[in-house]
Amino acid sequence: GAGSVDRRARALRHRRGVTPDGASGAVGATGDGLPVERLRAETPGVDHVVHLNNAGSSLPPTVVVDTVVDHLRREAEIGGYEAAAEAADRTDGVYASIARLIGARADQIAIVENATIAWDLAVHGYPFRPGDRVLTSRAEYAANVIALLQLRRRHGIEIVQLDDDEHGQVSLDHLDRELDRGAVMVALTHLPTNDGLVNPAAEVGARCRAHDVLFVLDACQAAGHVPLDVEAIGCDVLSATGRKYLRGPRGTGFLYVGRRAFDALEPPFLDLHAADWTGADTYEMRGDARRFESWETNHATRLGLGAAVDHLLELGVDASWERVRTLGDALRARLGEVPGLTVRDRGLVRSGIVTFSHDRVGAEEVQAALSARRINTSVAPTTVGRWNREPEGHPPLVRASVHHYNTESELDRLVEVLDSLG
Repeated sequence: GAGSVDRRARALRHRRGVTPDGASGAVGATGDGLPVERLRAETPGVDHVVHLNNAGSSLPPTVVVDTVVDHLRREAEIGGYEAAAEAADRTDGVYASIARLIGARADQIAIVENATIAWDLAVHGYPFRPGDRVLTSRAEYAANVIALLQLRRRHGIEIVQLDDDEHGQVSLDHLDRELDRGAVMVALTHLPTNDGLVNPAAEVGARCRAHDVLFVLDACQAAGHVPLDVEAIGCDVLSATGRKYLRGPRGTGFLYVGRRAFDALEPPFLDLHAADWTGADTYEMRGDARRFESWETNHATRLGLGAAVDHLLELGVDASWERVRTLGDALRARLGEVPGLTVRDRGLVRSGIVTFSHDRVGAEEVQAALSARRINTSVAPTTVGRWNREPEGHPPLVRASVHHYNTESELDRLVEVLDSLG
């Protein structure tokens, strides 16, 4: 049972010289400056599961849940439009909080349903012409690739797949050569959905600026995971979700539109929120990034997203990233001790996303065994990243993704179950 797993985990920590709070140096009781005990007290889900599926959807803190539920209750009490009007100043504050998170201005932020919608609104808003070259990496997420393939069919663009370097990240040398040949856009995933990779976004951004090429950064897994500064990175567009490392509600995301992109892109659709109907046959788009939004939206989850961002900002993004990275490295080290397991991660800098395979047990069976012990992980199928998986012939992988509220003892519980698979 769970008690025997905990006892074995304590014994395993003792053999490694690690205290229950990780005092061996990896992560202490305060998590390298984070109040881990408080974080766990604010996260009801940790009493029910070991949640290592944060790259899918994190456990939200109580403040996020309360914010969403309180607004829904207010809608029930006084009406949806009236509750939105009452909360208008708080909703406007969400834009300011997101802007602070990524080093932008509030008028450069649009709040949308998810990262894919954000990415699509920007990329489909570019005025492509036949033969336009779009450079992208082998680590691109399936949704982005499918959209590019659609644009190729629709507009005749050329999709250029950049090589990986010797570390598995996007090759800057290949990027230089292709930029010299000409391109209209570079679309890069900062942190892929698996493989633990952190792509060198700032180095890509510097090259895009030097060549006056639009840089679209998919930060779906990066927002709340790693520190982000759009000016330092040099991206023109950034798309992100709320449910992953920001610990916000599902069905929330945001889009950053920089100065160059604002002039280059036109939303693929407009409504009465995105534009004003100025005459019988005329309209005028908004003068801020909210032109990429639509009028009807979920006000409760928008407020919940703001609560999640504020919660992270209070903790400190740098401190959170340091703990996540440390826990990720600690998990990789533990998995390396389990016979039959192979860690599949790449990159010079590695994130809190850890992917691995078992020599004799399939990924779905591994996930099921973990789930039976109330340990949440996910399976990364080949179809979410064909370009960087199929050439190597990898089968589906198990993905365990840590967050700042996870603990060393939870990692040990994971490893104990994996070790029992033989």
